[in-house]
Amino acid sequence: MIQLRILALSVLAFAFFPFASGQVSARELISLPTGYEPGSVVVSTRQRMLYFINGDGTAVRYRVAVGMPGKQWFGTRLIDGKHIQPAWSPPAEVKRAKPGLPDVIAGGAPNNPMGAGALTISPGEYAIHGTSASMRASIGSYASFGCIRMLDEDVLDLMPRVKVGARIHVVP
Repeated sequence: MIQLRILALSVLAFAFFPFASGQVSARELISLPTGYEPGSVVVSTRQRMLYFINGDGTAVRYRVAVGMPGKQWFGTRLIDGKHIQPAWSPPAEVKRAKPGLPDVIAGGAPNNPMGAGALTISPGEYAIHGTSASMRASIGSYASFGCIRMLDEDVLDLMPRVKVGARIHVVP
């Protein structure tokens, strides 16, 4: 009876908190019935997970780094571009916090925080992007100035799945 009650509570928890999960070490296909449109991206800031919604009751789940406290944002925006090894110009807020950064870091440079690729988000200065080798350990944490940071291999897996114009939903 106790086991059945625990199982029932687990099912209820999943129904009300679909992003609740344990640690995930790599991308994986999961069962995730949602009300989000197929082809959209959902980022659960609390769980530090990104979900690509397939539309068949499944999603591809990736571990990500999200905005530090005070740097997070929530809402629905659009993916407006796809870029392989983009150059990076630090936004004014980042430049103020780290004045020693150069004005531009070339695409493919080992210190480029955009990594192997980026999906830019409109409106604003945010992106879903890869990461430089020195920041790989930040994946799964609250580490960015508002961007969604992924492992390079994961952003390269995600990019062909996402269409320009797709919605991104960032939720607490």
